[in-house]
Amino acid sequence: MTVRITLPGEMPPDRFFDTRYEVLRRPLGAPRGSERIAGDDNALNVWAEVDGVAAAVGRAHLIPICNDGSVIDVAAKSACPPFGPLAPDFVGETDDSGTIIPANLRPAFQVRQMGTLERYRGQGLAAEVLQKLEAEAMRLWNVRSGWLQARLVALPFYAKQGWTCFGPAYDVPNVGPHRNMWKDFR
Repeated sequence: MTVRITLPGEMPPDRFFDTRYEVLRRPLGAPRGSERIAGDDNALNVWAEVDGVAAAVGRAHLIPICNDGSVIDVAAKSACPPFGPLAPDFVGETDDSGTIIPANLRPAFQVRQMGTLERYRGQGLAAEVLQKLEAEAMRLWNVRSGWLQARLVALPFYAKQGWTCFGPAYDVPNVGPHRNMWKDFR
């Protein structure tokens, strides 16, 4: 297994997008091409490669100051709500661990489009991808925090990696139930 990365300004190979489609788009009935999303060329794209196959994939991008992390995904006919702590009027919120999430957590990055082909699950590949995304976000952008919207089934995975839930569960149209998670990198 080899962990590979493309930096902002670079595009990953087709095998990266093939895996993203198979894991995240095909199950939703989304058409081929929907796996390529706006900003892929300005994101960190990481994948664990096994025998020439992108077995696990993930993406991270710097969240612009004027953005709260909300996402409208036209191709998947879905949308994710904002991260309250990134809103300009945020005054404080407690996460599931009892920690008060502070204001001023920028620069911040967002993890999106994590997925592992079924035959490679449970082998630690996604953990390698996520750790590389975190390390590169810290190196490139000197981030103070990370944010993601996780499917409920993935919560234990992210929790093992040090991410914490906050706020109630919500439904992402055409995808299913999610929770917001964050991680402090200060």
